[in-house]
Amino acid sequence: METRNPRNPSRASAGNLDFHPPVFGFRISIFAFLLVAGCASPGQPVERKAPVPAAVADLAAEQSGNEVVLTFTLPNETVDHRPLKQPPAIEIYRDFELAPATGEPHPTAPSNPALLVTIPSGMVAHYSQQGRVRYADSLDAGDFTGHTDSVAVYAVRTRASEKKDSANSNAAGVRLYPPPDSISDLKADVMPSAVVLAWTPPERTAAGPAPAIGAYRIYRAEAAPGATTDILSLKSPLAKFGETASALFTDPQVVFGTTYAYSVRSVVEYPGKTLESADSNILIVTPRDIFPPAAPLGLIVAMVPAQGDTPAHLELSWAISPETDVAGYNVYRTEQAGAPGARLNNELLLAPAFRDMNVQPGRRYSYTVTAVDRSGNESPMSVSVSGGVPAEGQATP
Repeated sequence: METRNPRNPSRASAGNLDFHPPVFGFRISIFAFLLVAGCASPGQPVERKAPVPAAVADLAAEQSGNEVVLTFTLPNETVDHRPLKQPPAIEIYRDFELAPATGEPHPTAPSNPALLVTIPSGMVAHYSQQGRVRYADSLDAGDFTGHTDSVAVYAVRTRASEKKDSANSNAAGVRLYPPPDSISDLKADVMPSAVVLAWTPPERTAAGPAPAIGAYRIYRAEAAPGATTDILSLKSPLAKFGETASALFTDPQVVFGTTYAYSVRSVVEYPGKTLESADSNILIVTPRDIFPPAAPLGLIVAMVPAQGDTPAHLELSWAISPETDVAGYNVYRTEQAGAPGARLNNELLLAPAFRDMNVQPGRRYSYTVTAVDRSGNESPMSVSVSGGVPAEGQATP
């Protein structure tokens, strides 16, 4: 008798095989369910909500020369307090608003912001140190001439994903004034005890004639020997070293052989604002001692008669040099008028005295003395002084 599978009426039964199809189908259904439910890789949960960094809250802006320097703290967590896996990308916006009247606050947000720059996540480290970002917005002539009664207003957003960026930071506004053009001809003369800087006063700004220069600020840093004019090559940042009202400055605090970097900035006064220009050309100077001491004074030659076994000889003395870097003295002797003579001492004389035991009785000698400093510079010769030992029976000269 023909039997029918009650679960599949259209198909004839074949012994116990009639139970297998539904079990196989059930297993396929379980597999399909697991496949759909476990589509993500084990251990890698899918982030269903794009991370949104917390908003920057401490944006500050300050004009420095032809730049506006922006500083702020980079967020390290999202708005729901989850840590960011890497520094977020930075978007900086700028707008120009009419300057507020005296006593009124600056705008709290740019009304029509334009994207100024985007700093990718991988480049953020070039602009930050210990989580603090510094970005300089370079200004051109149009930023001054086209917005004479305006305030530059900045805002920052950060982004950790392509889906959504952070909310706007606080707004930072700054009134822009044209600084004097940077000095381009800073030069130096090395003197025996100082470095003297000189330059040409600037006469213009990016927007026209320069206002009266109120002062010049001198910046200095030590540099490695052979340093270039790249500020990054300096041992330390340029720091304010002095100030002068004229286009001339003397730096007496130098050590010969030490390398220095100098820069000068012009200072002008605007209503309620003191503004420095940008740095002048960076001047690298290594002062070296090429300055000989002055010639010794007061040279005296005295004849000393023979005493016992000591033959007659000549003794020289002179005034001690008042210069602090004198290392010693040289003595020269000649028998020819006007000739420089030969040096008598093999090593520098530490005291201003010399005994010449190699003299021949009856001859006349002319002596000169020089001073030598610690850098090896030798002074001009002193005034020549003559002396001699008389021959036997000859009167003492």
